[in-house]
Amino acid sequence: MTNGDVPVKHPAVKKNIAKHAVVETSRMAWWSKARFGMFIHWGVYSVPAGVYDGKKMPGLGEWIMHDGKIPVDTYQAYAKDFNPTAYDPEKWVQLAKATGVKYIVITTKHHDGFAMFDSKASDWNIVKRTPYGKDVIKMLADACRKYGMKLGFYYSQANDWNNPGGAAAGGHWDKKQDGSFDTYLDKVAIPQIKEILNNYGDVAELWWDVPTDMTKERAAKITPLLKDHPNIITNNRLGGDVQGDLETPEQYIPATGIPGRYWETCMTMNDTWGFKTYDDHWKSSKTLIRNLIDIASKGGNYLLNVGPKSTGEFPEQSVERLKDMGAWMKVNSEAIYGTTASPFKKLTWGRVTTKELPNGNTILYLHVFDWPANHDLIVPGLKNKTISATVLATGSSLEIRGVNEGLSLALYGSALDQNATVIKLQIKGKPDVETVIPSANADGSFVLNPDDADTKGGVQSEHNPPNLGYWTNPKATASWQIKITKPGTYAVAAPVAAASEGNKIFIQVGNQTLTGNILNTGSDGHYTLHGFGFIKIDKPGINTITVTPVAENWQHINLREVHFNFDK
Repeated sequence: MTNGDVPVKHPAVKKNIAKHAVVETSRMAWWSKARFGMFIHWGVYSVPAGVYDGKKMPGLGEWIMHDGKIPVDTYQAYAKDFNPTAYDPEKWVQLAKATGVKYIVITTKHHDGFAMFDSKASDWNIVKRTPYGKDVIKMLADACRKYGMKLGFYYSQANDWNNPGGAAAGGHWDKKQDGSFDTYLDKVAIPQIKEILNNYGDVAELWWDVPTDMTKERAAKITPLLKDHPNIITNNRLGGDVQGDLETPEQYIPATGIPGRYWETCMTMNDTWGFKTYDDHWKSSKTLIRNLIDIASKGGNYLLNVGPKSTGEFPEQSVERLKDMGAWMKVNSEAIYGTTASPFKKLTWGRVTTKELPNGNTILYLHVFDWPANHDLIVPGLKNKTISATVLATGSSLEIRGVNEGLSLALYGSALDQNATVIKLQIKGKPDVETVIPSANADGSFVLNPDDADTKGGVQSEHNPPNLGYWTNPKATASWQIKITKPGTYAVAAPVAAASEGNKIFIQVGNQTLTGNILNTGSDGHYTLHGFGFIKIDKPGINTITVTPVAENWQHINLREVHFNFDK
């Protein structure tokens, strides 16, 4: 995986998103219904487990060789202590199934170049270099077939810190790493890709990572290998402008999903992918369950990581959380599998997943995170006729009432599940939701947030912090529908970050347009409040506000929000 302590967005995620419309095919059908996968990062790095030369190393467990600049001979000596005699692949698969996981993706070779399979292309592998001497990938593939679990392979196609010529982000630190990158591709990477594609049965997903030095010409040596595997799904990290099937947000959940593309958020349970003995910063079971719900509600899949110990065992903390997730899924999996994204932009009490029925009606699964104190659950803006509302866990019917905001469900008692209680609401037809933001303040002032925006042209809402991020396309737009309670003149301002001078935006309401000049703030992450002047909003009721770049001299900006303060 990528290195660092903050969420990292791979460059391939940043571009060409809007050019690709999602067209459901039989090849992608199982994947888009699955919603939940397990990532497994396992290798020689689980032996040092984050400690080198007596020191606890910062960063990611699987990056210890790179971060510690460990010499090749020193690192390869760890293989002598890699003896996972407690490895039980059937136990792994059975736990995954009990958790509700539909597919597994395991590291066949990470950036340290160590093959977890019997490779003829390099003897730097588990069969030839460890006392264990067995092909753990074959064992897992056999277990997955036995229990009906789909299996995918992670393979680091470019970075390889042990096989000569392999790439190293930031450069080599040991002469034994030196060599021709093209020779490495021809003699090691490509033969190993052929091995994992052809020797272990059907491969559900192929997960590339960190395409250092991967040009179009080099990627073109690899893509033909997939022609005999028409059902395989690939991600967007091969390099050379190969988009693959999946976007791969890492360690974060896109605020509005990724329109027009399949996507899969990969995320750790603590702070590392590969096992570290002292990383005790574990996410709670509640957080993991709600992450799964949040991702499904935005149309994505959750690829949740486990970093096994060098013994072959899952950490106890991982097992506890997987069992908790399994208990929730046993009751509520109907509200995850086969669902599509929420028709609601933002809800104060939780998330929604949807499922279209054969008769044309729709089920809305209301995942209630925050049980309303007054026992009235407001579903805002929903215009459809309702058929029924029941608690998914019990089948108990709920009273449905129409209210000004949409509809209200009468809840009784307390939440059945502190992680998320699911209400199954069946409606006539496809969801018809009025996605209008009400003016929040008594004086009519309001703030337009990224999560509420309708975006086109590739710009999208991102977190850390919430913003309309990396706005590179001058044809991209963001618009909001808002219910204006007080017509008049508004002062417009926005926190914006820009690393260049000359960017301008148009802010349009009705037939009124305001031009905003964006200053160079020094970096994409340094926001300053820009005052743009005044604009008049003539009519009360629903208005559309649109922000559009001025194409001339446009570079890119990050826009956090837009403030409209009532003036007169």
